[in-house]
Amino acid sequence: MIYCRFQSGAVSGWGVVEEHAVWEILPDIFSPFEKTGRSFSMNDVRFLAPCVPSKIVAVGLNYKDHIAEFGRTEIPKDPVLFLKAPSSVIGLDDKIVIPKGAGRVDYEAELAVVIGKKGKHIPEDQAMEYVLGFTCLNDVTARELQKKDSQWARSKSFDTFAPMGPWISGGLPPGQLRVEASVNHKVVQQGHTSQMIFSVPYLISYISR
Repeated sequence: MIYCRFQSGAVSGWGVVEEHAVWEILPDIFSPFEKTGRSFSMNDVRFLAPCVPSKIVAVGLNYKDHIAEFGRTEIPKDPVLFLKAPSSVIGLDDKIVIPKGAGRVDYEAELAVVIGKKGKHIPEDQAMEYVLGFTCLNDVTARELQKKDSQWARSKSFDTFAPMGPWISGGLPPGQLRVEASVNHKVVQQGHTSQMIFSVPYLISYISR
């Protein structure tokens, strides 16, 4: 199943993508839903950020090659967690606005895991039951501010610093996905979720505790 948020003219809402069209659904993707019967050509819709998260829990230093980029050799014994502000989220084709004084700003292509229901103290072997699906996220980072601060909230939470989407794909194998970034059609970042130090199920369980 492919879920989305969309806008077409005066109509905006939740939808599912099927056969090159967006089918409107009610009430939303986090509840049992039904199609309204209205569909829109994908050429006639603007994809909004595919969800409106209450919080974004991010994991730093979870790829060995990224650790090397920071000049480190030690692998974390526990996941390194930080938060991005929900107000940083934007959708496909929305512009990233770099604030004055931010200095160097980097792209970071990431796999985003969209949690579909509430849970606490989730066992690792049940973690995937809480996943609605996956989407793409650019963890935009003001790198100079990140190095300056003892924590990363400021450098990663400016408005527009979390482009997301275009949609949420369910049923994907989280450990078998390629993560890639391109700038002006040139690939600038490549990785694979099989290279993660901590797996998606482990991270869900860890974060839920």
